[in-house]
Parts: sequence; structure tokens; C-alpha cells
Amino acid sequence: MELNREYEWRGRRVRWTATGDGPPVVFCHGTPWSSWLWQPFAQALASEFTVYLWDMPGYGASSKDADHRVSLDVQGELLADLLSHWELDRPHVVAHDYGGAVSLRAHLLHGARYASLALVDVVALAPWGSEFFRLVRDNANVFGALPPAVHDGALRAYIAGASHRGAADEQLEALAAPWRGPEGQAAFYRQIAQADQAYTDEVEPRYPSLDVPVLVAWGTEDTWIPVDRAHRLAELIPGAQLELIDHAGHLIQLDAPIQLATVLHRWLTRNARQPPE
Repeated sequence: MELNREYEWRGRRVRWTATGDGPPVVFCHGTPWSSWLWQPFAQALASEFTVYLWDMPGYGASSKDADHRVSLDVQGELLADLLSHWELDRPHVVAHDYGGAVSLRAHLLHGARYASLALVDVVALAPWGSEFFRLVRDNANVFGALPPAVHDGALRAYIAGASHRGAADEQLEALAAPWRGPEGQAAFYRQIAQADQAYTDEVEPRYPSLDVPVLVAWGTEDTWIPVDRAHRLAELIPGAQLELIDHAGHLIQLDAPIQLATVLHRWLTRNARQPPE
């Protein structure tokens, strides 16, 4: 599914695509990922749903201009405007990692309305941000100037650490590719440098006010965002459904694709049958 369409937003170029037929489902990726992680799931659902894939500015195939902020506040506002551009009133939203914070901010702060929201190993609750994040935030210019070979080794090791079962070489290559070259390397460290827990702290008190069906799905072996966050998040959100997937880490799409696809299909088909309130 090539991202063959473009949306201009405040000088940024957002690459996206849509295919299929049926109720709309919007996939939101996280960091340092792209819509590539969601492509097999979108393709599998396209016979029953109209699926939307997009890369956030600063990620994947979208623009990576150095002057453009890519922090969570910007991405949340963008998502709300992107849904309006697509003329989607109440899509189903499936979000992973940073995509969770982005979709939550779009809904809670910017008026985006959803038919349902699936939160998969998401950034949503404090504390978050690894020691590596803090090191990069304080030394982004130094990391951006690393020799390409050193950057590539650090990048692949960082990405590989998100998988519990171990990602295949071709999967690591696909995930690392957008972060190579002078533009990609600078963008990789820039988006980490702009990571700020304040953007989830701002909306966390509002989670009990969520009034859409919410699924919280999590890999039990996630070392990036441990599974205790799943329990806490499900407890905060009224009526949230909790699904834990064994033997899966943060890259749950690669560690347990069949189990995750089954959970998402069951969730989406059940909620697609519910009339909007």
C-alpha cells in the first residue's frame, strides 16, 4: 500500500493512502515507526472496511523539514485536521505507541470524534521515555552528527530491542530505512529530542471522561512500555476492554501478528455493528 496521496498542513507534507470498502478505520503509528507496521493489518481489513494509512510529519514518507516541530501537541492537532480533510466524522481509530497519545489528544483537546478507539501498547501514562530518550534529548546535535555507520548500528540495535521474539533482517531494514541519510538521521534524533511527557500529563486527567468504546491491547513482554500501563489505562477509562497478548513485546505487530489481527478484527466488527450514539 504505497502512500500515494499528499495532504499539505502548515507547510508539512503528509503522505497517506486509503483503500477498501466499508466503515472507515484510521491507523496511527508511533515512534520510531511508520505506517509500514500497520500495512498488513490494513490490507487484511480492506475487504470489510475502508482503511486509512498515513505517516506523521517527521516520519516515514512524510516531510522531515528541520524547521517543523514534530512533538505530540503538533501531531494531535494535525490528526484532527486530517480527519476533517478526509471528511470522516466518526472513524474507528487503531493506534500504537505515540499514536495513542496523538489520537487521545486529537479527541480530548481538538474535537475529533471516533466510533471506537483501539490503543495498542501506547504512550499514554507517565512515566515514559527511556534513558536513551533522555540522553538524546540533551545531546541531539551530537547524535545527529554521528558517522552514518555508527548511527546505523545504534538505530538497528534500538529498533531490535522493541521485539520480544526478534525481528527478521528484512523487517529491521524496512523500519530503519526512513532514518538513513542526512535528512533521516537528523529527523530520527530530532523527534526524540522533542519527546515531552507534558503532552500526556496534560490529557491523562481526562481519560475517565472518554465516552467512546475503547480497547486496550498489550504485549505482555513489552519492555518499552511495560504491561502494568495496560492495566492502569484500562482502569482509568470507563468500560475499556483489556486484551493481553502473550509472548509479544512492543513491536506486537511483528511478534504476534495473528493474535493481534484476531483481536482487532473482533473489536472492529463488533463496534461497526453498533449504531453511532
